[in-house]
Amino acid sequence: MNLRKRVFGELPNTALVLTSISFLVAIGFGLIIPAIPIFAKSFGVTNTAIGLVVSMFAVMRFSAGLFSGKVVNQFGERLVLGVGLFLVAFFILLTAFAQSYLQLLIFRTLSGLGSSMFSVSASSLLLRSVKAEQRAQAQSIYNGGFLVGGVFGPAVGGLLATINPRAPFFVYATTLSMASFVAFFFLRSQHVGNSHDNADKATKQTSLASAFKLYPYRVILFVIFVFNWILFGIRSSILPIFVTDKLGSTVAIAGLGLTIGALIQGIFLIPAGRYSDHNGRKPALINGGTVILFGMILLIFCNNLIIYFVAMALMGFGSAYASAAPMSVVGDLISGKGGQVIAVAQMAGDAGMIVGPLVLGFIADHAGFTPAFTISTLLFLVTYLLILTLPETNTKQRFVQKNEPEL
Repeated sequence: MNLRKRVFGELPNTALVLTSISFLVAIGFGLIIPAIPIFAKSFGVTNTAIGLVVSMFAVMRFSAGLFSGKVVNQFGERLVLGVGLFLVAFFILLTAFAQSYLQLLIFRTLSGLGSSMFSVSASSLLLRSVKAEQRAQAQSIYNGGFLVGGVFGPAVGGLLATINPRAPFFVYATTLSMASFVAFFFLRSQHVGNSHDNADKATKQTSLASAFKLYPYRVILFVIFVFNWILFGIRSSILPIFVTDKLGSTVAIAGLGLTIGALIQGIFLIPAGRYSDHNGRKPALINGGTVILFGMILLIFCNNLIIYFVAMALMGFGSAYASAAPMSVVGDLISGKGGQVIAVAQMAGDAGMIVGPLVLGFIADHAGFTPAFTISTLLFLVTYLLILTLPETNTKQRFVQKNEPEL
């Protein structure tokens, strides 16, 4: 009980259950991060084709975003969450049995549908189950579930992929099945109570048209896009190949670097969430963005494993402060209500995962890894300058309610 109080504080039980689910999802997803490029390359394809596997998963998530928002509004978060996780588990299992690059591409793409349903429903439930002053803390702890599950995932996944590139996918299908069971069973009202309904059910949801009128919402969509380009596109596509091809190391070492970043991010995640709740979303984004920018610059000049590990550590620390703030801004603007508004924010991240791996893979194939890192760093610098223009959204009076013209 003391441990629960110490970690979750006054957060409702829904946050605890969702964090447990995110842990189960992440521990499997961490396994396949270093495995996907290696598995795809075993079919004799180029870096661009490897990036396509990562991107098409995000394409499906992106395409299904508004659909997921609609089914969440119609059937409720719990059902959509459980079904979405089951669908991902099913298609990941088929991916493990893929006999060609085309099969790998198709099955990995189809798993994006369930992933979209899971992520939109989980975010919607989380944002409306907590008080406004708990939003970043709840988001950080929820993200922490992903990180704790993913701390050892990349390193173990790299080792498994070295033995058999299919093995991580079998393990991931198992952890996803467990997460689906938790969603169906432990998110029942008798287990979590009715705290998730703290929002007035009679209150209308924020429409997409209203959200797009707000300057912070438009900016944060671009921020989420670039963050996913940097933190997922690079790490999931060209970075493992960069470590093996240019630095002359192994997949296991590439996974170890990702693990170091995830571990550092996990250590600072909860304090960073509390910092955002107490000091504002903008300071959290600026502080985190500054450190990530230094990590990106190191990657440009990286020529040995020590620099690689330091870059991963810096990006992990910066991500602790930057990761929870964007969705917290969305929650601030809509007061936690608006399934499709949340879905579009998720779609912005998916767009970054679509474009990033494809562009980076193409640049790496034709110009090398250093230009790919350089272009990503310049894009992140533009994003950092946009963050400086954001008004603070962590206030008692919400922008949606005030309709202030300067937004």
